[in-house]
Amino acid sequence: MLLDTDRDPVVVMGGGLAGLYAAWRLTQGGAKVVLFEAQQRLGGRILSEPLPGLTHAAGATCDLGPTWYWPAMQTRLPQLIRQLGLHAFEQPADGAALFEPSLGHRQRMAYSPAMAGSMRLRGGMASLITALASHIDPGRVRLGHRVVGLHRVDGALELDIAAGDGGPGRRLRATAVICTLPPRLLAWRVSFDPPLPDAVIDGWLAVPTWMAAQAKFVAVFERAFWRDAGLSGQAQSRVGPLVEIHDATEPGGQPALFGFVGVPADVRRKAGAQLHQAALAQLQRLFGPDAAAPLCTFYKDWADDPFIATSDDETAPPSHPAYGAHAAMPGCWQRRLWLAGTESACEHGGYLEGALEAAELAVQQLLAQLPTTG
Repeated sequence: MLLDTDRDPVVVMGGGLAGLYAAWRLTQGGAKVVLFEAQQRLGGRILSEPLPGLTHAAGATCDLGPTWYWPAMQTRLPQLIRQLGLHAFEQPADGAALFEPSLGHRQRMAYSPAMAGSMRLRGGMASLITALASHIDPGRVRLGHRVVGLHRVDGALELDIAAGDGGPGRRLRATAVICTLPPRLLAWRVSFDPPLPDAVIDGWLAVPTWMAAQAKFVAVFERAFWRDAGLSGQAQSRVGPLVEIHDATEPGGQPALFGFVGVPADVRRKAGAQLHQAALAQLQRLFGPDAAAPLCTFYKDWADDPFIATSDDETAPPSHPAYGAHAAMPGCWQRRLWLAGTESACEHGGYLEGALEAAELAVQQLLAQLPTTG
C-alpha cells in the first residue's frame, strides 16, 4: 500500500545531521520531501543526554556521540550554527593535563595543543538536530520507519518501508533517494532490485562506519574538583579502560568528565558492570577520591547500536579512514540514488563537517536535475 503523501517525493533515508540538512535544503529548493528514520528519535550518531540540574543551571547535556567541531578547519558547520542561532563555547582548557603511563604512576603535563580551538555547543550537539528539525514540517518525518528495499520501476523508484512496531509493510513511489546511512549499513540492511553489482556492495562493506566501534563514559559530579587542583580534566592513559579523558562541563552546567573507552567491543560486552567500576577507579587514580562518588554516570557503546553498527564494526580502524567517493552506481540507479552520509565526504569524511559536505553535494546534484525528472 502507498503512503498518503505527495506523489513521487524525494525520499531522505536517515534522520541524522546529513539527513536533516539534506531534507531542509531540498525543501528550500522546492522539492517535496519525506524523511524516514528507523529509530524513534532524530540525530543518528549525535546523542546528547540531559544532565541533572542540582547545584547548577539546568539544561546542560553530555554528548555521547560527536562532541567538537573546529572552525579553523571547517566552514559549513560554523556557518550553519550561526544561521540557526546556536551558542558555541570553547572546550575548557585551563589547568594541567595528566598522563598515566602505567598503573600507579601519574604525570602532570601541559594541556594538549591539539585540542586548541575545539568548540562545543550549549545544549550539546543535539541542539543542532533540534534546530534543524524545527525547519522541517513534522508531517514529512516518519520516525520508527526504515527503508528495507529499493526497486527501479517504470523510470522511477519504489521503496519498501518497514515499521518498527511490526505493522504492515508499505510501498512508496519516489522520484529519487538521498541515503545518509553508512555504506556498510546500507549494504547489510537494504535490498536492491535489480541487484547491485558485487563490486559496489563489496566496496560499501569495506567502508568503516565512523565511530561505530567506539564507546563513551561520562561521570557527573557535584563540583569540578579537578579544577580546584589546577587540572584541566584532560588525561591520556596507557592503562585504561579510558584512554582519553576530557572535561565535559558546559558553562553554568553540572560538572562532568567524559572518556573514550579504549577496550575492544567484545571485551566491553564481557566486562559488563565491571567496566563501569574500572572507569570510576581510574578517575579516582587520576583525579583523587572526590571522583569516587559521581551523582550519576552515562555510558554509550555504539558497537551495540543496531541502527549504527554491524558485526563488521567490532574493531576501530587503526587510523582515520580515507573516506570519499564510492564505486559508481550502475546505469539504472544513476541520478536516482545518492549516498550522502559523512563516509561519502571527500574532504571531511567522518566528521560532522563531512555530513554537511556530502549532503550539500547530493542536494545540489539532485535539484539540478529535478525539473527534468520524469
